[in-house]
Amino acid sequence: MTEELTMIYDELKSSNAKSIEHFDSELAKIRAGKASPSMLSGVMVEYYEAMTPLQQVANVSVMDARTLIVQPWEKSTLNDISKGIIDSNLGLNPQNNGEQLLITVPPLTEERRRDLVKKAKAEAENAKIGIRNNRKDALDMVKDLKSDGLSEDHFKNAEIEIQDITNGSSKDVDGLFEIKEKDIMTV
Repeated sequence: MTEELTMIYDELKSSNAKSIEHFDSELAKIRAGKASPSMLSGVMVEYYEAMTPLQQVANVSVMDARTLIVQPWEKSTLNDISKGIIDSNLGLNPQNNGEQLLITVPPLTEERRRDLVKKAKAEAENAKIGIRNNRKDALDMVKDLKSDGLSEDHFKNAEIEIQDITNGSSKDVDGLFEIKEKDIMTV
């Protein structure tokens, strides 16, 4: 029975790690005033009549702290890339110079910073919901083991262990959120 419990714990840790990793990738999309290629990671571009991620049709790099450069593989796609960036509602306005797109990242207003913190907080809550769902799944598996003959003591210890794993993962999410909040609010 302890092998099954260890397997349940490992699966819970793995699922929680995936939730945290997804949360971290969502945080990377929230800009904190500094130019970063990850800001454009969710941008989709119409390329040969198919919606394609920007990274598959262009190279995105940082020129300086406030400027991104988008260098397309094919110059004929400049207008489609520009339209994709504008349609993504990131508040960015690409400038087309015929060779590449220059994107100046505007400084954040206090109100916009608060909105971004709210968005980061919502993402943190989504990550915690995922972690709680993982806990529920793990507890369901332990309950199945109990009906198969797991002792009451092992059952109680398993519940405590699962809660400890869940608490640790939630603290990791809180830590990542606090770092991002500080990053966003720093002028």
